[in-house]
Amino acid sequence: MPDRLVGLLVGPEGDGVRIDAFLSAQDGMPSRSACARLVEEGRVTLNATPVSSKSERLCLGDRLQVTLPEEEPATGVLAPNPYIPLDIRFEDQYLMVLSKQAGLVCHPSPGHVDDTLANALVAHCGYSHLGRLQGDDRPGIVHRLDMDTSGLMVAAKDDETQKALQDLIRLRVLDRRYVTLVQGYVAPDKGTIESGIARSTRDRLRMMVTDDPGAREAITTFTTLERFEAGRRDDGYTLLECHLYTGRTHQIRVHMRHIGHCVVGDPLYGRGDLRQNLGLTRQFLHSWHIRFDHPVTGETIELADELPEDLRSVLESLKDTSMGRTEAGERICPQLGV
Repeated sequence: MPDRLVGLLVGPEGDGVRIDAFLSAQDGMPSRSACARLVEEGRVTLNATPVSSKSERLCLGDRLQVTLPEEEPATGVLAPNPYIPLDIRFEDQYLMVLSKQAGLVCHPSPGHVDDTLANALVAHCGYSHLGRLQGDDRPGIVHRLDMDTSGLMVAAKDDETQKALQDLIRLRVLDRRYVTLVQGYVAPDKGTIESGIARSTRDRLRMMVTDDPGAREAITTFTTLERFEAGRRDDGYTLLECHLYTGRTHQIRVHMRHIGHCVVGDPLYGRGDLRQNLGLTRQFLHSWHIRFDHPVTGETIELADELPEDLRSVLESLKDTSMGRTEAGERICPQLGV
């Protein structure tokens, strides 16, 4: 299929609007980030003159011509799924930061073919406008969140940005912080868990702490935010902020079990008693804060994400048993919406 020319006349609704915003609002045009890329590639003219900036403002009566490249097959390697909502908190032509809902798998796996975050990213950006260094079935994915872990994560729109973001993670300067509620009384206000993590030899779905030479280094630090008194059927609970220095599969969940404080609601590493899990059927784990320097623009990206309703409800149910918040808790909990 050859390139397609699209001519557009700017009406009153486009007067004073940025070119990339105007283009993306027109029928048959791609996303705003994809329109910005069309400008960068010299595929947009304004009154017969090539457009040099996506942020140029339009005037009533301007004429635009856009050369749309040959379309890829509708499915590419992954079928786009426009019905999965994306809660985007930051986006430019290089990357996006979004808040992933619990229950959404990041990329295709057995039982999840076209209902993943990757499918939603393809629908939003187009397959060719996502980094694919992680594999053709993981477009845009920089780091994962478990299916039932909610919160902030980063996606990349090209290979160079994807590699740069992964380098930030390896250098431990992409700051990722999680909030988790664990079972039992965690005495220290701060702590560090450092171990090797490898796949369990007994259950391939589980990871485990091990000193096996083949295990990968995993480092998690935690800060106590709030403690809750023990009841007749439980040992109490502790709200923690966890800071990841590495990104191993199930790292926080495995480390919490290792120190004897399972994540509330964790179906794989926790206790099965719904009462002790406060009715939760998914782990109480939320990626609440992320901070990094944009690898292209140098801008500092810092975002916080309140707890979703199901996790806020659990903390509300414990309110009367609170033993008080720590200094860190007084600072962080209001940002979580609790």
